[in-house]
Amino acid sequence: MPQTTPYSSKFNPSTYSSNHSHRQPVEENYGGLHYRDNKLVSGSLEALIQLLVPTVDYYPDRSYIFTFLLTSRLFLHPFELMSRVCYLCVDHHRVGDPQTDKKRIREIAPKIVQLLTEWTETFPYDFRDERMMRSLKEMTHRLAFGDELSRRAMQRLIQRLLRKLTTLGQYEESLATSSATAAAMDRPLALKSKQQLVRRDECVLNLCDDPFVFAQQLTHIEMERLSYIGPEEFVRAFAKKRPSDNHKSFFSKRKASNLEAYVEWFNRLSYLIATEICMPVKKKHRARVLEFFIDVAQECFNIGNFNSLMAIITGMNMNPVSRLKKTWNKVNTDKFDILVHQMDPSSNFYSYRTALRGATQRSSTAHTSQEMIVIPFFSLLIKDIYFLNEGCVNRLPNGHINFEKFWELAKQVSEFLSWRQVICPFERDRKTLQYLISAPVFSEDGEPCFFFFFFLALRKLDCGYRWFAKKEKKGPITIQYSNNVMYYSMYM
Repeated sequence: MPQTTPYSSKFNPSTYSSNHSHRQPVEENYGGLHYRDNKLVSGSLEALIQLLVPTVDYYPDRSYIFTFLLTSRLFLHPFELMSRVCYLCVDHHRVGDPQTDKKRIREIAPKIVQLLTEWTETFPYDFRDERMMRSLKEMTHRLAFGDELSRRAMQRLIQRLLRKLTTLGQYEESLATSSATAAAMDRPLALKSKQQLVRRDECVLNLCDDPFVFAQQLTHIEMERLSYIGPEEFVRAFAKKRPSDNHKSFFSKRKASNLEAYVEWFNRLSYLIATEICMPVKKKHRARVLEFFIDVAQECFNIGNFNSLMAIITGMNMNPVSRLKKTWNKVNTDKFDILVHQMDPSSNFYSYRTALRGATQRSSTAHTSQEMIVIPFFSLLIKDIYFLNEGCVNRLPNGHINFEKFWELAKQVSEFLSWRQVICPFERDRKTLQYLISAPVFSEDGEPCFFFFFFLALRKLDCGYRWFAKKEKKGPITIQYSNNVMYYSMYM
């Protein structure tokens, strides 16, 4: 049976491009697995699980482990997969003789530990389910039967996992606290007049008048929030809820995912930009703030922070800002026009995708940590994953799982993971960071607005999705949209 191919080869774009040669592809079947040109393209669920299980002479490559652990949750719960893997690794090979069983466990134990290490490091959220932790501890006891070294390795694995889960829990608690504080501050402000808002002591230019430093602090927040988004969240966001999901586990008791928290940050930043521009009474002061944020957007583009760039553009195109005609007339918008062109949605965001490829190439050959930064326009990333999920079936007519689809899905998510693991190199400005997170903001109607992000992320192009950016003769660039449909409820 062909072995699964190396990670870099499996996620090579050429794997998924059309074959223009006249050579007939070689197709083979091995025990419920279907290969084309020595590449796994489909298989039964049982055969795919078996392929994940290491033996004395075999260990699956990392690309297959990541892809199957990421996508198998569309068909069975992680704890169900864990139970099957544990059985196939240990219990299935027992013969009843203590000495023989102990020898077999000792031979395979290092590979079991390696598999569980990759699982806990890449998908730690799975182990917030009490059933997963129970299976992990049971496996530790089973390995202790045959190998003391493996038992100690499993104990270290569990300790690292618990530290990571503790950090994740603290992060989520801080998000909940900051969200509650911001909501409490925003509600009374929504009822106040503009004159009352002007009395607020903080002003962005008094706090930080350097666009580069401000863009750096935005990048700090973006990279921190990206780092806590689990890869499984991209799959779970589109998975249908099953009746068995009502079990008291991590997935049922968790109030909001980190992906949703990132969405809320995008919306908050957009409204913060609009609030800061509208706050000054005098036109020249508003123009200064407007020019400042244009410069910040330019610095975000230079850094590779495309998500903050789009949030700033969104804030500048909100109605309270776009109708300030006299203020815009005092601003040279040439730089802003260039930035809007870079994020132009025409031709499926061709300009942005070109810039993103350039940033990715820069990251892969980077000599400094700053050059490694790539923060994608997140709604477009979700839209691409959504289209892939909706456009391809999970199961083929013969009942096999469509693994070609899952290779491509894993390729997109793995690229996100490579961007997520970069450490932000910039110095922190605590006052600016605190301001960005907690400063009160206005919305147009006093309520949170989610339409832009999810309209852009999930609106199907072939169902009338249109988004046009244009410049008026005496005004700013505005955004027009039609057939606006909100899909935010899919995530809640």
